Amino acid sequence: MFKRNTQALGGAALCGALLVGGCANHMSQRSEHEERIERKLLDHSLQIDVGEPKVLELPQRRVRIHEQKTFEITEFEVTRRYDRYTPYQPWRELYEVPLGVVAVVAGVGANVANIFALGNLPDNMTHGWLSYGVDGLNPFMNVQSHGRAQQNLGGIDETQRDKRLEHSSLPWSERPVQVTAGKQTHELTTDRNGVLRLSLLDSPFAEQDLSHISTLKISVEDAQDDEHSDSSLAISATLRDKLLEAHALIYDDLEDDEVNQWVHRVKRLSELGLEEEASELEQSLIELTRNDPELQQEFLKALTRDAGRLVADPGAK
Repeated sequence: MFKRNTQALGGAALCGALLVGGCANHMSQRSEHEERIERKLLDHSLQIDVGEPKVLELPQRRVRIHEQKTFEITEFEVTRRYDRYTPYQPWRELYEVPLGVVAVVAGVGANVANIFALGNLPDNMTHGWLSYGVDGLNPFMNVQSHGRAQQNLGGIDETQRDKRLEHSSLPWSERPVQVTAGKQTHELTTDRNGVLRLSLLDSPFAEQDLSHISTLKISVEDAQDDEHSDSSLAISATLRDKLLEAHALIYDDLEDDEVNQWVHRVKRLSELGLEEEASELEQSLIELTRNDPELQQEFLKALTRDAGRLVADPGAK
């Protein structure tokens, strides 16, 4: 009795194994090819170019900042192999078995006919019909179907194609820069070209007494890579002596002054060697008198007569 039960269990296990193992109709593998690129950062530095000369003699300076990186570039060709199969659905055997019988008969007939055709019949008739028929007659396997095919990743192969170094130098575009003057640190921002426009007569330096500060410290930092760089720019004693007087000439109240005092301010800035500031103040005063043509003409004539400056008449056509 025990022996018969063991045989029955063994037979059931064998049938189960055939059902599980033979249910999927395995198809040819499918491959996908792609390229993959790895970028490894080898070096990262920030370069600050304070320009020449290293000592400020004028209150303006353009400081250029660049970010330099070196990468190791590795190119790979990646091949992914997929195992394809037709999943088993028992109800399909209702029509696949009869069709399998027909296909086997047709395949045998095609192979016989191929003998007389000297092997010129296509493979999809001689071999394809037979293969379809055998799969259709197998009750534990469905016929191959590309429309129902499923796939599993069978393996990945990578082949290195190239390895090289790549260098980049990009402007520190619209990024923060710390400028330290004495005990105060100001955060400024570069423009889209990585240029920091320093002006000691503009905010925030205009509100600070720079007469005893001989050096500006310029610092940039990339917190993401913990990379930073520092540089310095000296301020000449001559420029420090000019800054206080120039500040008063530019920022003291203009509206209560007479025309001759406006002209004096412009002329004095030019005498100090601050021609850019003189031109800016001149244009500001012309704009200030735009709604009073008589006062504007008086100011323009006084500039030419007393300061020797050639100014185009904004009202001339």
